[in-house]
Amino acid sequence: MALDRERLRTYLLNLDRDILEDSIGFYTSEHLRMGGAYWTIGSLSALQRLDDSRKEEIVNWVLSCQKENGGFGGNVNHDVHINNTHYAVLILMMYGALDRLDKDRVVAYVQTLQHPDGSFSSDEWGESDLRFTYSALAVLKLLNRVDAVNLDKAVEHILRCRNFEGAFGAIPDAESHGAYTFCAVAALAVARRLDVLDADQLGYWLMERQVKGGGLNGRPEKLPDVCYSWWNLSTMAIIGRDHWIDKEGLTAFILQSQDLDGRGGIADRPGDEPDVFHTFFGLSALSLMGFSDLQRIDPVYALPAALLS
Repeated sequence: MALDRERLRTYLLNLDRDILEDSIGFYTSEHLRMGGAYWTIGSLSALQRLDDSRKEEIVNWVLSCQKENGGFGGNVNHDVHINNTHYAVLILMMYGALDRLDKDRVVAYVQTLQHPDGSFSSDEWGESDLRFTYSALAVLKLLNRVDAVNLDKAVEHILRCRNFEGAFGAIPDAESHGAYTFCAVAALAVARRLDVLDADQLGYWLMERQVKGGGLNGRPEKLPDVCYSWWNLSTMAIIGRDHWIDKEGLTAFILQSQDLDGRGGIADRPGDEPDVFHTFFGLSALSLMGFSDLQRIDPVYALPAALLS
């Protein structure tokens, strides 16, 4: 099965036109716009179809979402969150507009999120798990300010979330999970501390996430999901164990998850409704496997690798 690039491009370009401003879908997804913009722009970048036709409009919108404390909301008039701050930085990088960002304010905001134990909150309300550690460190690294927080304490916290099989949970003593394992390993890569990992032990747990049909799941006994094609495979690439996966089977699973009869896009698994989240991570996983004519997405930063060279 082939990758229908033109159908995917059409799907991506029409995403913000498919949600009418007077519809329930517009209001229920309003707070997700920053993430949606990142996944859309990242998908177009992977397809090598991103152009500057809407650059000014999108960059100006992103910058308008920065609040007084330096963080970004998911949309105008929404509360700040470290994940949305991360998405904003990634979007500006893909458009070559990072010089328009007030970096000092962003760094100051991220500094306020670190706890004494090294962990990071998502926002002022205090929720904390490994997603926010990864986003915080990635933002600082992309702004060349990773020294602005206590890296040693951050690494200590990450290691407290490691379980007996070498994988990681969201918080200490939580069940190991593919997405949180990515957050842990990518954060350690940012901190240049991959030496603390047992790559073979972790690689084996990740390899075991591949199920019949080629897809990957996030935990034992769960269904495969296209997003874990990214979370798990990128983690294996970071630790040098991605050759342990049946890439032919995984490629087939992602391609079978395309919507070839409707609007386009990639779903979580074959036969389900497509969405931009799974479209981005499906394309990104294909890029890691060297799929034809896709721009390679970096496994640590989920950005076009060419931007980081």
